[in-house]
Amino acid sequence: MAKPAFDILRALAIASQALGFIVIITLETLLGDTARPWQGLTLALMVAVALGIALARLYRRNKRRKQHMAQQHDE
Repeated sequence: MAKPAFDILRALAIASQALGFIVIITLETLLGDTARPWQGLTLALMVAVALGIALARLYRRNKRRKQHMAQQHDE
């Protein structure tokens, strides 16, 4: 099975990481040293989103594998 040309989960992962880094840099610029807790929260959200995307990719891959095995079993 060919991989699709556009992977929405990959695009979502890249966009969320880029947005997170932009927020971290903006917080540093606007708040200076008082931005540290907010930057930590932003980083924690970035990690949570990355883990969620990784779980979604794993779920998709396992679902695809089960469908493929079911097709092979039916043949």
